[in-house]
Amino acid sequence: MSSLTASTAPVTAPGPEGSAPTPVPARPRLDWRLRFAALSLIWGFSFLLIKVGTQGYAPFQVTLGRLAFGTAVLAVAMAVRREGLPRGARTWMHLAVAGFLLNALPFSLFAFAELTIPSTLAGICNATSPLWGMALSLVALREDRPTRVRVAGLGLGFLGVLTVLGAWQGFHGLDARGTALALLASLSYPVGWIYVRRTLAGSSASHLSLTGGQLLLATVQLAVVTPLFTSAPSSLAVGPLLAIAALGTLGTGLAVLVQYGIVAEVGPTTGQMVTYFVPVIAAAAGILLLGETLTWSTPVGAAVVLAGAALTQVKPKRTG
Repeated sequence: MSSLTASTAPVTAPGPEGSAPTPVPARPRLDWRLRFAALSLIWGFSFLLIKVGTQGYAPFQVTLGRLAFGTAVLAVAMAVRREGLPRGARTWMHLAVAGFLLNALPFSLFAFAELTIPSTLAGICNATSPLWGMALSLVALREDRPTRVRVAGLGLGFLGVLTVLGAWQGFHGLDARGTALALLASLSYPVGWIYVRRTLAGSSASHLSLTGGQLLLATVQLAVVTPLFTSAPSSLAVGPLLAIAALGTLGTGLAVLVQYGIVAEVGPTTGQMVTYFVPVIAAAAGILLLGETLTWSTPVGAAVVLAGAALTQVKPKRTG
């Protein structure tokens, strides 16, 4: 679900899984291009896995399972690297907010959205995160100076959103509630990234430790909320359960670790390019495996969204 997660990287280029910190350098065992392709596939298939998960379990249950499996993966990684959880009440307070904005809230919103909209549309809505991030950073971050190119990219991107939604035909056939939830989920990511950048960027804790704490707190939040709004499933749906397990272990746990290595090796500019492959893969997976259909406006609008998002990432030229 959306670009780079480095707390020191531009807020307009965050990561699909909403992890806050910058990556930990590690010796790569596979060529970064292979890991990049794997990351694109994992995040692209996440929307299909959400859809399958909601066919057997309530949205909050899907999110809780996803977070629990993802946290378990990071716990193993921390144990292997002999890293502990962060210390300090202030850090944990900020991580609780980050976990809510970057994990618990958007993951839940996407799960609820996919009850009524195709996984392909959810994936395209997720691609609007850099656009929201650009718009918010112009207000919240003084160092992100607006330029003509970036503002043009912002306008172009939202024109693409209107194309995807079929604005010229009065949004006919569009499930407004589900689409709004998916767009709100995409908005939640940059709000969380800006918060993290303002509060946790200078933390002395390791980045893996911070992310592990963040996911742990998000899991606790869902563990409290889920029993209040859902009842235990009457039967064990194996297929959806496997989808949730894959979503958590691969899309929320392993993907974060893979992303760390890629960004550490080739930098955030190249690493953030994964954002532009995710909606393409999400659409292909939805069409080929779930039988979802697209009108001409969806791929055309998605291409415009991605073009606009790419322009918002263009950094201003340094003078002097």
